Amino acid sequence: MQHQALENGRWAELTFPQQMANIGSETSRIYKALEAGKEARAESAFARFQELVDLTIKYGRIDASPILRSAMLEELCRLREFYCKAFIERNLVELAAYNRYLDHFALCKGCFC
Repeated sequence: MQHQALENGRWAELTFPQQMANIGSETSRIYKALEAGKEARAESAFARFQELVDLTIKYGRIDASPILRSAMLEELCRLREFYCKAFIERNLVELAAYNRYLDHFALCKGCFC
């Protein structure tokens, strides 16, 4: 695990938008590495992306109502599934679309959740 400090509880202290913005940082690194033909760098960022999504699934909004948490988990699992498929296929158009989606969380600055 590359994000050991986050596993020890720090990740749960972040808001959901902050968690998603951090995930978006990794997807941006993946996209830039693939564009530059740097496969090893893309693979490394992809592993970090998966870790952060898994941490968010495990710790994200654990204090939320069951309905909100269920919706969040469904969305995260869907994001993980579809992003992984786009990464495996090296579908840069789709990967760029996920980056745009996640960029909104970086701009949010804690506006909700």
